[in-house]
Amino acid sequence: MRSNFTRLYLHYVWATWDRLPLVTPDIQQLVYAAIIRECEKLKCTVIVIGGVEDHVHLLTGFTPTVSISEVIKQIKGSSSHFITHEIKPGEFFKWQGSYGAFTVSHYAIDNVAHYIRNQALHHSQKSIIPLWELTPS
Repeated sequence: MRSNFTRLYLHYVWATWDRLPLVTPDIQQLVYAAIIRECEKLKCTVIVIGGVEDHVHLLTGFTPTVSISEVIKQIKGSSSHFITHEIKPGEFFKWQGSYGAFTVSHYAIDNVAHYIRNQALHHSQKSIIPLWELTPS
């Protein structure tokens, strides 16, 4: 093989401070757009993003040139700054310090993406996958 080839996928989950309902419907798409922009800067390809008011799920194609902790640090930091300085200046917003990160097989991408896209439904029906939902609490 003459050049590097990687096919790496990661599912991240992180929560708001104390699981407060801070990612409200009125700002959700703006927050997600900010996260996507930061992923693009880090050369991570966003496959899907979703969540509910107290946490976010993100599935990306992952570049091996940055660490998992660096990606999540940049995503959380830049989105928090965006929220507190541009979307809702003067209002409290903070992500929890912890996060979950899970490797995803190429063959499982569709199933994980479906789960992430349907977060509101899973939470209303209590059909969540506990490991993916409770890790960052």
